[in-house]
Amino acid sequence: MLDCFRIACCLVLGVSSHVNAEDWWQFRGPRNGQVAEQNVPTNWGGATDNKIWSTMIPGRGWSSPIVIGDRIWLTSAEELAIESSKATERLAALPFGSKDIVVDAAVTLFAIEVNAETGEILRRIDLFECKDPQPIHAMNSYATPTPVTDGELVICHFGAQGTACIEIGSGKILWKRELFVDELTGGGASPILWGNLLFLACDGADQQYITALDKRTGDVQWKTARPPITVIDDSHRRAFSTPIIVESGGHTQLISLAAQWLVSYNPADGSEWWRAKVGNGYSLVPTPVFDRDRVFVCTGFTTPEMVAVSTTGSGDVSESAILWRHSRQVPDVSSPIIVGNEIYFGSALGIITCLDTATGTMHWQHRAGGKFAASPICAGDRIYMTSSGGITTVLKAGRNYVELATNEAIGETFASIGVYQQSLLLRTNPFLIRIGQAANNSTAF
Repeated sequence: MLDCFRIACCLVLGVSSHVNAEDWWQFRGPRNGQVAEQNVPTNWGGATDNKIWSTMIPGRGWSSPIVIGDRIWLTSAEELAIESSKATERLAALPFGSKDIVVDAAVTLFAIEVNAETGEILRRIDLFECKDPQPIHAMNSYATPTPVTDGELVICHFGAQGTACIEIGSGKILWKRELFVDELTGGGASPILWGNLLFLACDGADQQYITALDKRTGDVQWKTARPPITVIDDSHRRAFSTPIIVESGGHTQLISLAAQWLVSYNPADGSEWWRAKVGNGYSLVPTPVFDRDRVFVCTGFTTPEMVAVSTTGSGDVSESAILWRHSRQVPDVSSPIIVGNEIYFGSALGIITCLDTATGTMHWQHRAGGKFAASPICAGDRIYMTSSGGITTVLKAGRNYVELATNEAIGETFASIGVYQQSLLLRTNPFLIRIGQAANNSTAF
């Protein structure tokens, strides 16, 4: 666990001196779900208990809240409905089918800044006006990728609909860029920062690559195509997994999960350190997690596996680096989390699993109910798993299932929990809620 915190502290320094270790400045925070502040609430019971404030967020989106100082940023989208006859026509023309797909006439994509102390919305900054936007899956949104900040800039990514950089002090939009790929079901992978580089995973049905942009200008610094993907159906080339940065094997590694392949890149120039074919899955969403020169990934639809891969090799390590596989109740959307020597994850069927990280041996499985899409966080030895129905189950980490609390929020929840000081930030539809230990609560609507 201490190794994870040491790596994370280095990464914070690699982003910007304006980012503090306690800031929750990217998807899953600076430690891939590990919370530095351990005194966050465990039990808030119902929808209103221990609520410090609740703010209605305009539009709709599943980006997770990020925090810099006492400011929260998130993205959202306002949709303009399409006429039913035109919707039917557009859906009928989709080459890969229209099951669970929705279309709209137009969408406005924007960023929101919230005062973390009061819940007041301070700024709304409109970023893109998109006519005839790409279709999205009914469970997805046009604002699903989580923003990232270095303390001076906030970069908001909307998948193929566009990426924009905001200067925090002035609110000025410094640059915009559209990197079009045919996502079919909307965006998912969040941007990450390393030094002056912004990394975006762009894995559509038509083209698949990872790229680095200059965070100050949006100019492309490098672009690297994915390894060959062997499929009959081009829709099986897609992926939506957020990359991670780790230190392993004597290198800084940008590790990114694509359809069929897990690849480690040199973040400076996009060259490969190593690649491993981990399966035949596609539409991979969960973010990899790293511990002790091993990375753990979920291989995507249609039958996901959990695969442990060594991060110390070079070249094609498909035969040598696979340490173990697990195939029961592996998530297709929610990311796993590591605590100590165990890895935990929740499936789409509401099953929580605990495995040994070294061997893949299963310690336990428990049916919690609901469906898991949001990714868990951990504070100390407490793991927080939030279902799409807004139920957060708090577990004690360990080789036996110990449930500490079950908590409820109003509204469906696909966004992962954010952290501000000693409180939790829950995004539901349509609220952002701050949960804390405060005795005197206030509400901002």
